[in-house]
Amino acid sequence: MHMTSKPKVTKSEGEWRAELTPEQYAVLREKATERPFTGKYADERAPGTYRCAGCGVPLFDAATKFESGTGWPSFTTPMDDDSVDTERDTSLFMERTEVLCASCGGHLGHVFDDGPADAGGKRYCINSCALELERADG
Repeated sequence: MHMTSKPKVTKSEGEWRAELTPEQYAVLREKATERPFTGKYADERAPGTYRCAGCGVPLFDAATKFESGTGWPSFTTPMDDDSVDTERDTSLFMERTEVLCASCGGHLGHVFDDGPADAGGKRYCINSCALELERADG
């Protein structure tokens, strides 16, 4: 049976600060962005499932990851339609679409319309520190 919505994770600011590294807190809770080409998954090629570093829900299958040249992990599509939410982001004098974990509301990155055309044309540009890779090979 397919559920239409994921259970919501709600924690206090203190709980988030205690559970996340300072970098993860800045990105997931304060919408910061890690520097390009510095994240642990920027060049990762291992098969597996990328989960939210804040709450552990599955977000992206490694099979949908591609080399975008941007310096951040990039994916063509989320694991399923209700694993991420999007909302309009007009910060930094730009208009972008922010990608959020649908379960805990953590900021993951942004989605752009410049991904591979043969895979739907989307590029989910995600901060490494917002993710945890569960490797398929253990």
